Amino acid sequence: MKTLLALTCFACIVNVNTSFAQDVIAKNDTHSPLYDYSERHLNHMDTIPGFNEQDSKLKISGTIYYNDGVTPAKDVIVYVYQPNADGDFKTHKTTSGKKYIEHRAWVKTNADGEYTIYTFIPGAPYVPLTYPRKRGMKQILPVIKVPGKPEYDFDAFIFDDDPAISDRCRKKLERMDYQGMLTLRKEGDLYVAEKNIVLKDQHPAHTVVASL
Repeated sequence: MKTLLALTCFACIVNVNTSFAQDVIAKNDTHSPLYDYSERHLNHMDTIPGFNEQDSKLKISGTIYYNDGVTPAKDVIVYVYQPNADGDFKTHKTTSGKKYIEHRAWVKTNADGEYTIYTFIPGAPYVPLTYPRKRGMKQILPVIKVPGKPEYDFDAFIFDDDPAISDRCRKKLERMDYQGMLTLRKEGDLYVAEKNIVLKDQHPAHTVVASL
């Protein structure tokens, strides 16, 4: 994963070389999971493991566009991974001994650039290097792979109604070309968020938001 951009509520924007998930990867020898899929099985819909057991079920769907904001982007792979409902990155071992994050999914946009991910609202992980330990924002972390180009970390999906997002953080996010905010609505027992994505020429890093 690339260097992540951490935006704090009581400090200016600073670059860091870690994230909540990267800490887990480093400590648990978790291998890069972007290509842990069978290409023939990829389609524009996927469900994160454990979805049916979750209380806060979530559907994220939208359209991915090229950087003109108009043309749908076909065959773009979006990989997402996230903490569990307690804010922890739960891992499992493969038969070869490698570890992977349990709650993850892959989608590949269709001819209209559409994708849908069935997941759940994660818990808030602890912010690294804080004492006393503090929890940050609830986040779902996406990685995007455009055909013929290297994959890149996209803005973390965070939640507009998260009380951990201060007014100051919100204003800073508005000044950045930040695409990760999710606004939820309830449909029966399912939370729903529409998230359209415009691809950029310059690959962004995750924007990880922490309330310090």
